[in-house]
Amino acid sequence: MILEFLNIAANLKEIPRQGWIDKLSIQNPESVADHSYSMLVMGMILSDLENYNTEKILKMIILHDLAESVIGDFTPEQKLKKEKMDLENKTIHEILSNLPENLQVQYVKLWKEFQKNESPESKFVHQVDKLEMVLQAKIYSKQIDSPERIQTFLDSAKLEIDHPNLLNLFKQISS
Repeated sequence: MILEFLNIAANLKEIPRQGWIDKLSIQNPESVADHSYSMLVMGMILSDLENYNTEKILKMIILHDLAESVIGDFTPEQKLKKEKMDLENKTIHEILSNLPENLQVQYVKLWKEFQKNESPESKFVHQVDKLEMVLQAKIYSKQIDSPERIQTFLDSAKLEIDHPNLLNLFKQISS
């Protein structure tokens, strides 16, 4: 059963980030696994600097897009937020059912905490997610004919990042 879970997780390497394809016409965009790895590095460093529970944050980051290994990556234009959330909730439970019960309980609890976006750690992870998107958009801006096309990514992140240190990094990246 654990092998099934690992195979599902490894599939994230095959799932392209759809927003880069749809909005920037990137031919070979980063995978969801690439995005998650970048978030993990950011989350580790920034969480340690903030004295958050880094282990909890890193686990949330690992779980945050895991359902996409089965359902794919949907942009807000493709699925309504509630519809996507319902599909992700159903899928994450199916994926986690391949693990021993004690891990299922622990990871479902972290998943729900992330989804509610109320705890300091979950809010931090959501904002790191947006910050990583901004970093990647800036990287892609050098590869496209109209760098101003990344503005929609910057604008959406600016609305959601309010943590002072993450906001400072956002300003540095986006300038």
